[in-house]
Amino acid sequence: MCGIVGYIGKRDVAPLLLEGLQRLEYRGYDSAGIVVNSPKSTALKVVKAKGRVRELETRVPKRFAGTTGIAHTRWATHGAPSDINSHPHLDAENKVAVVHNGIVDNAAELRAKLESEGVVFVSETDTEVIVHLIARSQAESLEEKVREAVKAIEGTYGIAVMHADFADRIVVARNGSPVVLGIGEKEMFVASDVAALVAHTRQVVTLDDGEMATLKADDFRTYTTSGATTTATPETVEWEAASYDMGGHDTYMHKEISEQPDAVDRVLRGRIDDRFSTVHLGGLNLDPREARGIRRVKILGCGTSYHAGMIGASLIEGMARIPADAEPASEFRYRNPVVDPDTLYIAVSQSGETYDVLAAVQELKRKGARVLGVVNVVGSAIAREADGGVYVHAGPEVCVVSTKCFTNTVVAFALLAVHLGRIRDLSVTDGKRIIEGLRRLPAQIEEILKGEEDIKALAAQYADAKSMMFIGRVRGYPVALEASLKLKEISYIHAEAYPASELKHGPLALIEPAMPTVAIVPDDDLLEKNRAALEEIKARSGRILAVAHREQEKADHTIIVPKNEDELDPILMGIPLQLLAYHTALALGRDIDKPRNLAKSVTVE
Repeated sequence: MCGIVGYIGKRDVAPLLLEGLQRLEYRGYDSAGIVVNSPKSTALKVVKAKGRVRELETRVPKRFAGTTGIAHTRWATHGAPSDINSHPHLDAENKVAVVHNGIVDNAAELRAKLESEGVVFVSETDTEVIVHLIARSQAESLEEKVREAVKAIEGTYGIAVMHADFADRIVVARNGSPVVLGIGEKEMFVASDVAALVAHTRQVVTLDDGEMATLKADDFRTYTTSGATTTATPETVEWEAASYDMGGHDTYMHKEISEQPDAVDRVLRGRIDDRFSTVHLGGLNLDPREARGIRRVKILGCGTSYHAGMIGASLIEGMARIPADAEPASEFRYRNPVVDPDTLYIAVSQSGETYDVLAAVQELKRKGARVLGVVNVVGSAIAREADGGVYVHAGPEVCVVSTKCFTNTVVAFALLAVHLGRIRDLSVTDGKRIIEGLRRLPAQIEEILKGEEDIKALAAQYADAKSMMFIGRVRGYPVALEASLKLKEISYIHAEAYPASELKHGPLALIEPAMPTVAIVPDDDLLEKNRAALEEIKARSGRILAVAHREQEKADHTIIVPKNEDELDPILMGIPLQLLAYHTALALGRDIDKPRNLAKSVTVE
């Protein structure tokens, strides 16, 4: 993995591909490469470089003409980051080029077989086996060569293939890793993410698993790996190229934190029904009778999405009175779970392409479960696989770490909880109370953001910590988990999160002056319990930064956030901790938008 972009048409291709790679940088990567061809060429021309796209750009010769090309940003899975291991990979004659997102599970077996037949490998990657399979195929068409190759490999892939003997086309295929076609005027594009396309076209076709496509300058066609023709109707992408610009901010993360008032307003817009104190979620495909038949809710996500799902489970259980819990999708799919027909499963993913979540959805569908998706990207794999769902309308999120999408996902869960609750046992009064609280969120987030300078000053005081503890209780615990994750993702400071009630069962042994604790202390029925935890920490000379609705006497510092309804307070308490992580990382000079070792859309296991 990580990013693919390709073009076929009449324009000079190299500048287009480099621009596309720059728009995919946010996904996280360690190297990049580009290969081009023109109808008069007998061999492909390639340039690759470890490091950033700008390093690749400096290596591209001035005379690098071509009208067809594919390019890639790599996030290492097989083989360390290097020029050689970078994509595209080519055969010995520079006739065949492949870029690939995903993992070939049977790469070692295929490699051994090819080596026994005399093939010499130059890289450590799994992708190179695909190149040689295509190059050695005796099939007459490029489509058939690629079809034979993908039938031989096991695992996940999104691939784009060029062949010097078939200079009029690019062939692409998908299984578990996104491939999006961009439809232009006498030119065609392909990418792993619409971010690379929207500057040139907003008409896109998203391939399904097991689907392939042939792109020519003036046409495209889609078909299955078995050769059956499929019908592909282009859709219009709602996001424009300007949505991916930094908008005057120093980083995308800062921009996206600041966009949260507008983002929350978007996820609420048009969904509130004041007459019945409920909400409309038309995409659920779940009628009231079916909703009343739900006996349990299971939410599946990874990382930040899992934390949002934990808050979502609390909201659904509290408002709809349906037993609900969240679980990492990566664990769920391997523990042979009992799939209950009366359980509603909800898959959460910003990209809608997270492989562990998608695989869990596919397994659940195979067993007859009802699955909803909570995703940000329209037309993504999970959105298409699910029976229905909720789009969170956060807009493009470019920074590798999620901020506004986390917030919008939790708000989407609050909407779902009200919807299910009003069908079941949530009173009109409580429905109205929560709706009024939701409407207050954008202005309250604005109020928190106005205190950024104070949070920046606090971050400078805590940036020297080698490790930090985050604690919260019940509703506050998922907030602590997410805040801990944010800090470690972008500052590289070790951080752990625990339920506040668990401190005395072990973690208290870590408390000392050098180990600061960030405590989530909402003004609710557990306030005194949380204050008791602060007493325990202070008695052991621990430094405390509290996030609370009022000043906390035992804390060294308190970030005060506005009070909303108890159920919605976690949404607001997470915002200042995003800023704390951001300014801590900034003080340490970290590459905030592209933290080391991480990728935006994790499409491999």
